[in-house]
Amino acid sequence: MNTTQLQGLIGTLVVLGALALVALPALIGVLHDRRVDRQLREAAERQDAIDRPRPERRASGSASRRFARTV
Repeated sequence: MNTTQLQGLIGTLVVLGALALVALPALIGVLHDRRVDRQLREAAERQDAIDRPRPERRASGSASRRFARTV
């Protein structure tokens, strides 16, 4: 490997390192935002489940069948 190739390799590595330093914080921010969005969506779904009215459960059998009839 001659001097020109080595200088080219070093220059390429410097440019890639600078690109990583610039792009890495942005990538970390995007990942953080996605996590926060997921947490907010899950919290909203849990809140909707709490706020949603539950269907009323019917008692087993009607009132006339709960008590023995005497005729």
